[in-house]
Amino acid sequence: MGTKTIVSRTGLRSGPLGIYLNDHLAGATGGVWLARRTAASHRRGPMGDELRRLADEIGSDRDALLEIMAHLDVPVRRYKIYMGRLAELAGRLKLNGRIARSSPLSGFTELEMLRLGVEGKGAAWAVLRRLADRDDRLDRARLDRLISRARRQSEVLEDFRVRVAMRVF
Repeated sequence: MGTKTIVSRTGLRSGPLGIYLNDHLAGATGGVWLARRTAASHRRGPMGDELRRLADEIGSDRDALLEIMAHLDVPVRRYKIYMGRLAELAGRLKLNGRIARSSPLSGFTELEMLRLGVEGKGAAWAVLRRLADRDDRLDRARLDRLISRARRQSEVLEDFRVRVAMRVF
């Protein structure tokens, strides 16, 4: 698949935008897998239901990114999707002081990585929201909702992260 430079109706080259959005798609792909795995590992705990809802939302946010890319005629770079998935798998190999089983630190670092991912996603939505002022292919109201949801997700994850930190440390 060759590279394609997109020219928006406003005449601005969006080649860098396509790269940026595909990079976020890679991160979103890894984020969905991480969110699902984190929700599964906490399913019996006090955060289980909320983490499952967050994982579902993170999956919906990835779908929203794909829809936005389609509206902008940004081609999906499949290799970046695969890289996102591989990065999530590689993240499981981090050393947390135990070799044979999961460490309490694992749950903490997973929540921290999820929060960082949500912050990055929120930053991407904010960039797109600014671009929506000059590109009518972008739905301002939808981006406002996505920004708001990312903020709420970040707050929930921060609360969970701090709670787990108090148990681990």
